[in-house]
Amino acid sequence: MRNISAILLLLLITSCKNEKQSKILSDYFTYNQQELETAGVKMIPIKTPVGEFKVWTKRFGNNPKIKVLLLHGGPAMTHEYMECFETFFQREGFEFYEYDQLGSYYSDQPKDSSLWTIDRFVDEVEQVRKAINADKDNFYVLGNSWGGILAMEYALKYQQNMKGLLVANMMASAPEYGKYADEVLAKQMKPEVLNEIRNLEAKKDFANPRYMELLLPNFYKEHLCRLKEWPDGLNRASKHVNSEVYTLMQGPSEFGISGRLAKWDIKNRLKEIAVPTLMIGAKYDTMDPKAMEEQSKLVKNGHYLYCPNGSHLAMWDDQKVFMNGVIQFINDVDSKKI
Repeated sequence: MRNISAILLLLLITSCKNEKQSKILSDYFTYNQQELETAGVKMIPIKTPVGEFKVWTKRFGNNPKIKVLLLHGGPAMTHEYMECFETFFQREGFEFYEYDQLGSYYSDQPKDSSLWTIDRFVDEVEQVRKAINADKDNFYVLGNSWGGILAMEYALKYQQNMKGLLVANMMASAPEYGKYADEVLAKQMKPEVLNEIRNLEAKKDFANPRYMELLLPNFYKEHLCRLKEWPDGLNRASKHVNSEVYTLMQGPSEFGISGRLAKWDIKNRLKEIAVPTLMIGAKYDTMDPKAMEEQSKLVKNGHYLYCPNGSHLAMWDDQKVFMNGVIQFINDVDSKKI
């Protein structure tokens, strides 16, 4: 009789646990049942000086305490290479958003070149924030590469609307980044390879297939993503890059920035950022990991995450260190430990 009672009690406890878990999952994956369900995808209208356009976003989860907006690199890459956040963040119960900035593949791609400025992109991020109903009590911005530039610039203007800032693999000075690429990374290449790359760049022959043939094994595989086989999301993002916007802002060369961002430098303004901030550096990154560590000390409430096996996309090639550090930081900010 005791055995039967114990079994019934166990079944009751298990049933309650399953019911509670089911309720939690239902809450997490239900956004608004009054609307047509679109797997979280929403085209958000954005007002600009030259008209209104729409940007692509995809929502994951429902968590009023933690809303993370992912800012991709490029400029004008896509959210696709950041899809690795999906499993990690959903397991944590974070609400987060993949997002293609204006000009990127899944968003509108207007041709007016006046749109491609830092200030205009910052204003766009603020409009997205409002559209996802995020605020100072729950809004985290995580930017990688160019997305890191955008994240820092957004914080300088709108940190009153933020809970936390995460900057992955982006120095706060384009000239210093160029110097690191030229004086450190370039010298790690074989002299004959570097000479051929320099000759092609001197001729501005960037469309020459040979340019990419040289960069892929000698630069990208060393400093962009060190995985033997690149993730599908990264391959798709590479195919979908808007080269017009990218070249206009970043420039055609991979050794530093030569476009509209060439003189960008906010290093002396980092002290203005007071929200909890995580700076992420990696050993093989195109960005100097020591500079990333220095930046963590220049902001008022900074923290540093070092990825010893990572490159520019440490989210992929040093994934456990990267993701564990990012998740720990967000949870620590949420619980007011930092």
